[in-house]
Amino acid sequence: MWPSLIAKAKSGGLDVIDTYVFWNIHEPQQGQFDFSGRRDIVKFIKEVQAHGLYVCLRIGPFIQGEWSYGGLPFWLHNVKGIVFRTDNEPFKYHMKRYAQMIVKLMKSEKLYASQGGPIILSQIENEYGMIARAFRQDGKSYVKWAAEMAVELETGVPWVMCKQDDAPDTVINACNGRKCGETFKGPNSPNKPAIWTENWTSFYQTYGEEPLIRSAEDIAFQVALFIAKNGSFVNYYMYHGGTNFGRNASQFVITSYYDQAPLDEYGLLRQPKWGHLKELHAAVKLCEKPLLSGLQTTISLGKLQTAFVFGKKANLCAALLVNQDECEATVQFRNSSYLLSPKSISVLPDCKNVAFNTAKVNAQYSTRTREPRQKLSSSHMWEEFTENVPSFSETLILSESLLEHMNTTQDTSDYLWQTTRFQQPEGAQSVLKVNHLGHVLHGFVNGKFIGSTHGTFKAHRFLLEKNVSLNNGTNNIALLSVMVGLPNSGAHLERRAVGSRSVKIWNGKHSLYFNNYSWGYQVGLQGEKFHVYTENGAAKVQWRKYRDSKSQPLTWYKAAFDTPEGTDPVALNLGSMGKGEAWVNGQSIGRYWVSFHTSKGNPSQIWYHIPRSFLKPSSNLLVILEEEREGNPLGVTIDTVSVTEVCGHVSSSHPSPVISQRRTGHNRKKQRHLKHQYDKRPKVQLQCPNGRKISKVLFASFGTPNGNCWSYSVGSCHSPKSLAVIQKACLNKSRCSVPVWSKTFGGDSCPHAVKSLLVHAQCS
Repeated sequence: MWPSLIAKAKSGGLDVIDTYVFWNIHEPQQGQFDFSGRRDIVKFIKEVQAHGLYVCLRIGPFIQGEWSYGGLPFWLHNVKGIVFRTDNEPFKYHMKRYAQMIVKLMKSEKLYASQGGPIILSQIENEYGMIARAFRQDGKSYVKWAAEMAVELETGVPWVMCKQDDAPDTVINACNGRKCGETFKGPNSPNKPAIWTENWTSFYQTYGEEPLIRSAEDIAFQVALFIAKNGSFVNYYMYHGGTNFGRNASQFVITSYYDQAPLDEYGLLRQPKWGHLKELHAAVKLCEKPLLSGLQTTISLGKLQTAFVFGKKANLCAALLVNQDECEATVQFRNSSYLLSPKSISVLPDCKNVAFNTAKVNAQYSTRTREPRQKLSSSHMWEEFTENVPSFSETLILSESLLEHMNTTQDTSDYLWQTTRFQQPEGAQSVLKVNHLGHVLHGFVNGKFIGSTHGTFKAHRFLLEKNVSLNNGTNNIALLSVMVGLPNSGAHLERRAVGSRSVKIWNGKHSLYFNNYSWGYQVGLQGEKFHVYTENGAAKVQWRKYRDSKSQPLTWYKAAFDTPEGTDPVALNLGSMGKGEAWVNGQSIGRYWVSFHTSKGNPSQIWYHIPRSFLKPSSNLLVILEEEREGNPLGVTIDTVSVTEVCGHVSSSHPSPVISQRRTGHNRKKQRHLKHQYDKRPKVQLQCPNGRKISKVLFASFGTPNGNCWSYSVGSCHSPKSLAVIQKACLNKSRCSVPVWSKTFGGDSCPHAVKSLLVHAQCS
């Protein structure tokens, strides 16, 4: 997917691709390095270079990024005497060794700009300012050491530390957040540029929470404000987030990552975010020479209105007119009057004409749909294999106390069985109580499932309390502790603990405590041990025909499907399932947790991306591990994802599209001619994705239509020719452009109203 994603980023007006370097995938075992396949960072950077873009390499090596263990390999946890991210010799030794290895690799391929390569900026550490207080003076010493260590690697390009206001002189302090145009205190030295390392286009989503939606207008406003205040580098986090395949997501983070970014999880354009930012980038680049002149003045235009003016010559002048008010404002600038929309910035590349306004969206809106292409609804399509519940005598790891989860599994599995047994003189109804610190706990007594409970992203401590029937004689308790990702942030990550804190049984008269009993442990599930999600592994266990009724959880399901025709992205609809993990042809497409609903009653994620590179033309092996009894594989479908509808809503007060204004050639005559000549007419521009054309106009109104692209109706002023004009201009075309102009629609029946054009069309 890399070439397509990079090309779309470039088309969106980006100059640089930022990427983290994931220590735990490149050195999963100490001294064993892996740069193969999807881990080939050199190939990725060269692909970026081939597209004519630069690279910012965020080495970390702690990266956070909602990535398992913040990118640190778990073996680091076992190094004697180690304390992460402080003035600790074992940690500094391994951090330096890793950073040296990555830099040496980049140098060997001549990838730094100082060598003629694309890497123009590198990052050391990541948001250390968030935890520095926990380490006091040792933290300050560590920051100084990290900066010196990085600079001594002699890459020939600058180093940056994000969220580090006191970054040493040798590195650049940078801002992370949604509003760095307002919150950033600025460089801590006059010889450093203003850098925004993370402009959050949305936010990561955790199970049980709704997605955070950030508007294109707000993002554009903050970027323009940062540039107005001499910002020189803005990185969108994320421009494309993608998918947390396998077990790479950190605790409680869903498998889909930043799906609301300008390029969604599947690599499709999320409109209008992608298009509006593309217009902003084009408008800023029209201001290149004045912005780079180094001459800036600030002029107050009102209580909450400001002009940031760059350059001083009449033929080399650009201005950004900022309105911080929630109401529109009319301002005077250079003997001209400008109406500024609420909370907006107007970009004037020549200090006269408005090329772009952050609050006025010319870009189309798009609707993404999933279409079922294959239903796996027949019981004959499925086979199943149910996990055994281990007893104490079957376990190999024994302890006289409760063990911590991560220390025991060493991140080889999400699952840890803990079992014990005890004698009961007589059968009785009792209550089992387990205080647990972690993510999920399933309980079994004498091999029978008694119930489950779980924590949340914000509350990890919970109580499993269930009525149980005990046998006369020996009784077995089996608890399955489940992690939904390793922690990824905060001080003293190496000290984090997950697991049962106390276990007791109350029989109505007495309590029996098990904390200091003999416990047996089993790391992982049988299906994981045999790799039943692969063709070879599936042959190692006894599968049986699917049965509709389930008395026990922890069932593996197996089916086959054919790859949908075409090039649209493919997604697995797991809306009928509960919680677990899914594999396609041996590749894990991530954890799922459909049964954990948000406060609005919705699953946090239903569809799970299957890259087409994971697929064969036919007979793809699908294996699903379902932890809960209620999961129903007969509801699973193989879907394709596409943009099926587009909509434009532009008023006559909008600036005309910036892209058509940009100087495309190097002909000086053309440049002089186009320099201040703008097409004054705004336009609705619609475009269907590749291979599709506008097949139907669902709504069209020129005049004063009510609502927006999601909910609309004809207003008090409406041209009766609206539909016919749009159909003629757009039907059976992949793209069309219609001026918001009365003459286009045969006249003006309401001359005193501000007109707009709203068009909603179907792509087929």
